[in-house]
Amino acid sequence: MKRLLLVGCLILSVCGCQLPPERVPLQRLPENGPPLPYAELLTRARAQATFATEAFYVNRWSDLEDAAKGLEQTARFLARAEDVPIKQKDVLPVLSGDLGKEAGKLREASVAKDVKQSGDILQRIHFKVRELRLDQ
Repeated sequence: MKRLLLVGCLILSVCGCQLPPERVPLQRLPENGPPLPYAELLTRARAQATFATEAFYVNRWSDLEDAAKGLEQTARFLARAEDVPIKQKDVLPVLSGDLGKEAGKLREASVAKDVKQSGDILQRIHFKVRELRLDQ
């Protein structure tokens, strides 16, 4: 009986020690698709910025480039989002344009595998995404 209990505990502990699955990057949006809600695009931009940072930390340059391309696309969609908060309506074209430019620079830096420039751009991207938040 004790052996059975010990084996059962061992099996449970081994099953509980699994790593979480790797994050899968978000799928690209259809370019000619309809406008999406602002909150959904903001959540998407946050996830892409986080994924880009994680790729940067482990030198996965192709993943960083893909995340930058995704951020560029999200910035384009943000410019024509629906359900934009009143406080964001006036500044959204400027913020989404800036986010798109920074994402383009990040894409170029990731192709060049420039650590310093990529880190600086990622920081600016996170600040831009933060400026887009809903509760301003």
